[in-house]
Amino acid sequence: MCDEIDAASDLEILNTEIALANRPIPAPRSPVCLNADCGEPSLEGTSYCSSECREDHEKELWAQRHRKVA
Repeated sequence: MCDEIDAASDLEILNTEIALANRPIPAPRSPVCLNADCGEPSLEGTSYCSSECREDHEKELWAQRHRKVA
């Protein structure tokens, strides 16, 4: 019984290590607002100067990803 539990535990640890190794690395925070229209310094802990700039930039990125190429 303990052998099955140990094997399951080892498999869970292996899967967790693989998932952590394959996770995307987040981009470093920018000192200047990422919204190209702005140019203001970003707030502490973010890459944007305001929530409006973040929403505008997210909408622009979404439009670029979903733009159809003819």
